[in-house]
Amino acid sequence: MIDPGLIRKDPERVRAGLKARNPRYLPALEELIALDGQQRAVIAKVDELRGQRNALSQQIGKAMAAKDVATADKLKAEVAAGKEKLAQLEAELAPLAEKTKQAAMGLPNVPHESAPVGASENDNKEIRRVGEPTLRDFKPLDHQTVGEKLGILDMAAASKLSGSRFALWKGAGARLMRAIAAFQLDRHAKRGYLEVLPPYLVRAEILEGTGQLPKFGDQLYKTNTDDAQEQLPLYLIPTAEVPLTNLVRESILAADALPLKMTAATPCFRQEAGSYGKDVRGLIRNHQFDKVELVWITEPEKSLEALEQLTKDAEAILTELGLPMRVIELCTGDMGFSARKTYDIEVWMPSESRYREISSCSDCGDFQARRMEARFKRDPKAAAQFVHTLNGSGVAVGRLFAAILENFQQKDGSVLIPQPLQPFFGGDRIARA
Repeated sequence: MIDPGLIRKDPERVRAGLKARNPRYLPALEELIALDGQQRAVIAKVDELRGQRNALSQQIGKAMAAKDVATADKLKAEVAAGKEKLAQLEAELAPLAEKTKQAAMGLPNVPHESAPVGASENDNKEIRRVGEPTLRDFKPLDHQTVGEKLGILDMAAASKLSGSRFALWKGAGARLMRAIAAFQLDRHAKRGYLEVLPPYLVRAEILEGTGQLPKFGDQLYKTNTDDAQEQLPLYLIPTAEVPLTNLVRESILAADALPLKMTAATPCFRQEAGSYGKDVRGLIRNHQFDKVELVWITEPEKSLEALEQLTKDAEAILTELGLPMRVIELCTGDMGFSARKTYDIEVWMPSESRYREISSCSDCGDFQARRMEARFKRDPKAAAQFVHTLNGSGVAVGRLFAAILENFQQKDGSVLIPQPLQPFFGGDRIARA
């Protein structure tokens, strides 16, 4: 959630930031500004009436002590009238506060001033490339074809079980998926990340905390059980960012506990609403997929530095495996809802002769922390401040599986396993049976 103090103090900065994202957010911002003004006006009137009531109560006490019944009765009548007005205003305040909150929840984060201004992915900025695509004396096949020829990937069986945009791995394919996740967790643990295995179902307020709700409800899978006592319905997580980041929800951390770095390998579930016809083949855009996530909780002044390190930690996975990649900085119009600055890591896919996203690393500033009430203290006597949160794919397991099949396929149809991955996989190649 955008800092309401910033909106009041410097509305032009917020307008400029949201306009850089997309001008369509500006009417909603103006609505929020108007609602906030109305709410503060009602709060001021409530405070005024409460002050008057307290003052009148003191006068009544003095009148009664002086046995001035007429004055006391007059003052009591004024208190009664004020009480009625106060009740009316307090009744107005609750729905107005909720309306203001919902308006605020619908607005994305204000981009950091260093983020490139642009309208779409065409305006993203390439930062660096690492590694060179391998020259081949044969035409590389796409990962689905390679996997199906090897008998390790069965998209038809997945479709029979669950419909389109699902995948099924078997034999060496299932083992490779397990190895990829274990390899990443091992490397990230050695870099100081705390490994976590979180629940895959979470409450609605947990998704609100990281910005998936209310904005992206159509992308989520929701259970149809409705039980207020059990705080249901629950939602399947779209990313481990959701439960990991919310571990600091409604907390006040000590400064010496920061940065807090966590990693998790989980399945993720997304409806992919609006993606009809996009990447319908293979593992690039599925409803269920596995991902290793990285989350940082930091002090505000250190979050941009943390973003650089988080991105390097995700890059290191691809570098160690010898996969060509590039890092791009997303422009304001292409960033995610909660992000103020984002780097995407893209891996080379030989069958398409282009780079495809395999990780997205974002600094969210205090945007999520405000929703979650996640704060820290620099010392026990200091006022609590909001933490900054960061997250990144470290990296998507299925997309890494696809990249390995495409980049390490051989002319005879086999696939070499990168050396660092071999101890986790238990072999150096996958060949046709």
